[in-house]
Amino acid sequence: MDDTTPSDLPPAGLPSPAPEPTEAPPTPATMPTEPPTRSTASRSLRYAALFGLAALLGTFLFIGGYLAAGGTGGGSSCAAPSEAFAAFCQAYDKLHAEYVDPLDDDALVDGALHGMFQYGVPDPHSGYMSPEDYQNSLGDLQGTFTGIGAELAVSNTENPDDLAACQTLSDTCVLEVVAPIHGSPAEAAGLQAGDIVQAVDGETVNGGTIEDAITRVRGPEGTDVTLTISRDGEVSDLTITRAQITVVEVESRMIDSHIGYIALHGFSANASTQFHDELKQLIDDGATQVVFDLRDNPGGYITAAQEVASEFVADGLLFTQESSGGEVKRWEATGDGLAIDPHIALVVLVNGGSASASEIVGAALQENDRAEVIGEPSYGKNTVQVWDQLVNGGGVRITISRWFTPDHNSVAPDGIQPDIVVAIPDGTPAAQDPQLDRAIEYLGTLSEEQPAAQRPAAAASAPAPQLVPLTVVGRVAPHWVVG
Repeated sequence: MDDTTPSDLPPAGLPSPAPEPTEAPPTPATMPTEPPTRSTASRSLRYAALFGLAALLGTFLFIGGYLAAGGTGGGSSCAAPSEAFAAFCQAYDKLHAEYVDPLDDDALVDGALHGMFQYGVPDPHSGYMSPEDYQNSLGDLQGTFTGIGAELAVSNTENPDDLAACQTLSDTCVLEVVAPIHGSPAEAAGLQAGDIVQAVDGETVNGGTIEDAITRVRGPEGTDVTLTISRDGEVSDLTITRAQITVVEVESRMIDSHIGYIALHGFSANASTQFHDELKQLIDDGATQVVFDLRDNPGGYITAAQEVASEFVADGLLFTQESSGGEVKRWEATGDGLAIDPHIALVVLVNGGSASASEIVGAALQENDRAEVIGEPSYGKNTVQVWDQLVNGGGVRITISRWFTPDHNSVAPDGIQPDIVVAIPDGTPAAQDPQLDRAIEYLGTLSEEQPAAQRPAAAASAPAPQLVPLTVVGRVAPHWVVG
């Protein structure tokens, strides 16, 4: 949710000073009366800067170069934390002494911080967020924000595995729509997963970063933004009116008298509570079989992942979090789940948009022989980031550990491998869902006496501002929610 939101924070969202974090504060859950529609599975790898959606409250602190008023040695006004920074300080002094126009130290620092991560850290999930971006990200983790309501990510059309080459957007490093948020202005306007955003209000996104593009797409409630999108080779403009977005993480309904359907769209701070309430309602309504839909779920707080998986697993290991120096944290089932009875048959749906915390849950259920996994290989992200605010109001996200499945497999880079592979062909109407149909068909083959999805041996997965750090197992980095 690795994730890209605090993973040592409270459950997959924004951290609170208490239990190991999750994500953002709870938002009311809703029970849609209409079955959710699905777009085709994500067709390219992307990295997300989830705003969280995942986290563990910790004590990690980022320490970097800094500028100080009043110099140290040599008359320089720049304090170098190490000898390697001497050239940086020299350049800073020369700029101030010789540049023809006045310079803004805030702008210099912002550029230096961006550059330090962009060019000095070989990890697309680590990065610097400007004060505006950081605050927007916190809003995402909290589950409310102002914008169009879509998740965007960068895709490398020439080499999907080489996201490190996509520090700036271009004709090959494109800005792709991962998915519109359910009930958002973006969804209402017709934005679809797989759309490529070429321009914002007539200005190309090429040459800038994903952060630049997200900042331009976001804006005050009630204002319009026009996106130029490419879809199936055709280019068109789509005007969307920004609004206050409240993220509803869970949808549920009874498919028939005994099959319950529950979809989880993210692992924000409120996700596990919403999920618990909706799952309880399904069981109260008579569900003895459950379809758990994790498709296009980009992740979130680690604690949320633990709590959701624990609804189905009675005890034992769910995943491990491993940091440098050999430190290992074991995440066990909490033992208080609603559907731990093995006679409640379970199917989990995944696709290429299922990432981070979604993969933690999917792999835990698969390797604990608790569920049959159906769909397409998941995203493939197993790193955990810590988020920390800087004194300038901006923030940094830093990869601090990796997580592994109960059998110590890594989902990176190939993702969870479904037990039953079902693809959704391009052009499939939104009203049709072959993956859900296959899940229902599979459940129909089970007798009530069967204790669980009787599958063969599981296929192994491929090898606010307080200055407190947030740990995230959140979204694919940088996977951005466009408010």
